[in-house]
Amino acid sequence: MKSSGKIYGLIGRTLGHSWSLPIHHALGCPSYRLMELEPDALPAFLAREDIGGLNVTMPYKKAVLPYCDRVDAYAAAIGSANTLVRGADGKLGAWNTDAIGFRDMACLAGIPFRGQKVLILGSGGASLSVQMEVRRQNPREIVVISRTGENRYDNLERHADADIIVNATPVGMYPGNGAAPLDLTRFPSLRGVLDLIYNPRRTALILQAEALGIPCSDGLPMLVSQAAAAESLFFGTDISEESQFHVLSCLRHDRTNIVLIGMPGCGKNAVGEALALLTGREAVDLDARIARRAGKSVPEIFAEDGEAAFRELEREEAANAGKETGKIIITGGGVVKDAKNYASLKQNGRIYHLLRDLSALPTDGRPLSQRTPPAQLWAEREPLYRRFRDVAIDNNGRALDTAERIRDDFSAHAAD
Repeated sequence: MKSSGKIYGLIGRTLGHSWSLPIHHALGCPSYRLMELEPDALPAFLAREDIGGLNVTMPYKKAVLPYCDRVDAYAAAIGSANTLVRGADGKLGAWNTDAIGFRDMACLAGIPFRGQKVLILGSGGASLSVQMEVRRQNPREIVVISRTGENRYDNLERHADADIIVNATPVGMYPGNGAAPLDLTRFPSLRGVLDLIYNPRRTALILQAEALGIPCSDGLPMLVSQAAAAESLFFGTDISEESQFHVLSCLRHDRTNIVLIGMPGCGKNAVGEALALLTGREAVDLDARIARRAGKSVPEIFAEDGEAAFRELEREEAANAGKETGKIIITGGGVVKDAKNYASLKQNGRIYHLLRDLSALPTDGRPLSQRTPPAQLWAEREPLYRRFRDVAIDNNGRALDTAERIRDDFSAHAAD
């Protein structure tokens, strides 16, 4: 085992939501672990002779530099390090691989910077790495937007001619899902949007870029690439692009939700249960969560509180479930009635629309189906289902057969 006897891992203050562990395990470092440190513990930890290789995250990217014997030119120029390696001579070296990761992220998205006006949101350490890589590609102009100074969020109209926007802020990052640093419609010349955030997969900024047809990328390719660069420094071996892409694809697959939508009675619960058995994923039933929260059944909520009260609970639970990853989310038939639910479900999900003949839809225990003919409900909701869905799946046969078709499609396309 190449990491035997040495410490390898990520240091930071709060690491509960880091994805570094599965990435480095997949890249070939099985002993890699997460190590949360308080600031007063940092000096003693960095003095350990058994350090092999470390990744560094907030708030220690700048704080580690005084403890390093050697600092790479990138790390020195940026003023922060995300990778530390104890050499054979016992000296601690510092590198920053974020710029490499950002370069690969932009390349994979097909977004070049040469001759472009690039707006970089944020002025922190991540922004400095982005600026370094963008500058290397000879852009027409680089503008850094911050809360204070010459170029701010309240005078963005000065830069409506921007070609590319890069979000190097935490706005929209889990658990603050749904927030966006700006409105992309203010930039009619945009030809690329890059968001360094990787959780959720699609921030509000990325969802808007997709809706506008603008080439875009989340930050997971950057995370994998910078990790591979760090791993190469740890062990002195190159990691192929093919291996990196495999890790990226596996992460996409494992972290993306399978979301089921469709008419009341179309079989979402049965298919969801079958999918849970096939995939080992947890099935999350939104209606069941709503009922538990309200302390009464869905029909009782409709009868006692009205549909508006139910839809409010549904909106909140869709937002909660949509923040999760690697789940099967089973929705109610009317979840598509609220456009806000699309962003909640799509941010981490691939959405499957189950289709069943209207004549086969049961109405027992379904308040709206009992008072509105299925054909009328379908006429109202079909355009909404079409708007939400990524894939339409026939479910007139066995639930297991439908689940298998969804599983196969998901395996082929979850990384798209």
